[in-house]
Amino acid sequence: MTKWGMVIDLNKCTGCGACVNACRIENNIPNVGPEAAHNGRSMDWMQIVTEYDGEYPDIRITHIPLLCFQCDNAPCTKVCPVHATYQNSDGLVGQVYYRCIGCRFCMAACPYSAKKFNYAEPDVPEEYENHLNPDVTRRMKGVVEKCSFCHHRLAHAKDLARYEDRDLRESDFQPACVESCPADAMVFGDLENPDHTVHDLKDSSRVFRLEEELGTEPKVYYLKKEDK
Repeated sequence: MTKWGMVIDLNKCTGCGACVNACRIENNIPNVGPEAAHNGRSMDWMQIVTEYDGEYPDIRITHIPLLCFQCDNAPCTKVCPVHATYQNSDGLVGQVYYRCIGCRFCMAACPYSAKKFNYAEPDVPEEYENHLNPDVTRRMKGVVEKCSFCHHRLAHAKDLARYEDRDLRESDFQPACVESCPADAMVFGDLENPDHTVHDLKDSSRVFRLEEELGTEPKVYYLKKEDK
């Protein structure tokens, strides 16, 4: 079984936000406006948290990109009464939007606040309709949505590999956030495949996972920022 995962090097992350914007564009994430964002209704599937350690002028700044951690023991999948969120054959936590009833039990169960509730119908100006990604479903009001590691890209990569009668290569499938990172801080691949870069990175002496003590077994790893 494939185990897609990600390693993020906090030494390299500059907090530029390219990954957040790439995710927004790739997945047709709507702009909600400043008022809704102020009320905690931002729809971004990714965010960057900035941590400050020390006092001026000796301040150490760390930028931490947060997304769905695609947990192997995901609590969200255990509480959904209609099985709208589940773990698929690729080990990814999927979301069936047309099955979701908007009860938000999954949001309450997720310790990473990775899921977003769509409070309004997506409002896209007519002149921008052709800019939307046709490979990604447009979510309706009243459903929960989340990062999928750009699963639609995986589907295309699988089709191509099947057509060419070969195995899936590491370079065949990269989420938008990883592809857009100018600092190459994000590395993606099969955690169980020795030929993939993430396989060795996840065993680094600097590696850690957020809230690992909860037993969720997240598949997003971080490399600690080194002291200088």
